[in-house]
Amino acid sequence: MLAKRIFRPDVLGSTKMSKGIALILTLLVVQCVAAKSAAAQKSTAPQLIELAKSSGPALRDAITSTFDAKDLQEGTAWISRGSDFFFATRAASLPLLMIDDLPGPPMNQLSGTDLWYAAATIDQLGKLHSFYYTVYGAKFGGKLDVPAFTSFSYLQPGVPSGTLSEKITHVSKIYDGMKSEYRIYVPAQYRPDTPAAVMIFNDGGWYTDRNGNNPAPNVIDNLIAQKKIPVMICIFIDPGDIADSPNTSTYSFVKVYSEKWNRTLKDSMRSTLYDTVSDRYPRFLRDEILADVAAKYNLRKDGYSRAITGLSSGGIAAFNAAWQMPGEFARVISWIGSFSSIQWKEDPSNPDGGQDYPEKILREPHRNIRVWLQDGSNDLNLRYGDWPLNNLRTANALHAKDYDFHFSFGKGTHNSAHGAAEFPAEMIWLWRDYDPAKASQTFEIDPAEKSKPIFRVTVTNRDE
Repeated sequence: MLAKRIFRPDVLGSTKMSKGIALILTLLVVQCVAAKSAAAQKSTAPQLIELAKSSGPALRDAITSTFDAKDLQEGTAWISRGSDFFFATRAASLPLLMIDDLPGPPMNQLSGTDLWYAAATIDQLGKLHSFYYTVYGAKFGGKLDVPAFTSFSYLQPGVPSGTLSEKITHVSKIYDGMKSEYRIYVPAQYRPDTPAAVMIFNDGGWYTDRNGNNPAPNVIDNLIAQKKIPVMICIFIDPGDIADSPNTSTYSFVKVYSEKWNRTLKDSMRSTLYDTVSDRYPRFLRDEILADVAAKYNLRKDGYSRAITGLSSGGIAAFNAAWQMPGEFARVISWIGSFSSIQWKEDPSNPDGGQDYPEKILREPHRNIRVWLQDGSNDLNLRYGDWPLNNLRTANALHAKDYDFHFSFGKGTHNSAHGAAEFPAEMIWLWRDYDPAKASQTFEIDPAEKSKPIFRVTVTNRDE
């Protein structure tokens, strides 16, 4: 309406002139919109570092567009790509940046603002890092969960990308009508005439974003391309929902648990799936999900060629699947695994809880499995138990019984950052010496691991 009102020929005297002016004004509007859009977009770490070379309004706009206002205020804002890191915060006076408890580069102030920033290089990649500030000697802000990704976590030029399906809905028989959604990742190297290895990701939706915190597809593409892991089809499965099956025993159990612990029905279904120490969830994966996927793709059927991973409750679910069915799932990665009493005695007929796994490992027959465990000293300690201590106990039990395992223990919280930073190394370790011509292997503890002492606990947060 505005354009017609401005460019009437009887006002300007010339249709040709009006079209020219209209074109000019249109281009100006497009440029303004594009400039505002660019300012509103989030920048990458390299882009912020480049802008920081000539501090000015563009850097200020990029910082405030990239970082959440709350993170800037609380001193927890950071972004990275590889070894390139960029930190920013609001502070009334000069903040001193500490990275891994060592002085970082000096912070620079944006003129006329309380915004401070610094570019930094962190050389130790594939590791977890931390940072904080001091202002007038007082500790301020910071994060314990700062991953530095290797190049394997970014899709590399020339590396073929696999495809990720749309979400597929499955209605379970084993769980009385529970509806689950999963996605299938198929690598570019997959050939229907050659059976592929398989890897299952619990809480699968947390792993599929190539630009996210857990960019599993990038890692898998890169490692397959370099032949560091076999060609594998991955199943990214999310916890199910029982809401549409109210007249079932599964619904009744989940509902009671939900009300007892004041958790949502969906969250309680996740706990029922993941935290229960039994063969029910592994059977669901084997008999329903893998059967469905195998109807579409040529999958290996031996546990030697199957891996499973997850974090938190999904981590213990991965371990539980291998423990209950080592012939179906022989390779495990657990991040911040919930080896705790979350489902202990919720079902009176099941005496076991996740906290019992250290003793089960010590006393029950040896399983032929390979296990990577990861946790951090600042993980949870709440009504269900102590996450770091129970992961330590599990690792020591695996060590005592000569399991093929690795335990990566850091300072992180209940967060995926540590596991995600190490994910390429975890995958290479998990699939090392894989031979597609074989269908089995006796997993043995690495001599270097066997020669090491058990993990000991040191109290670090008390003076007495």
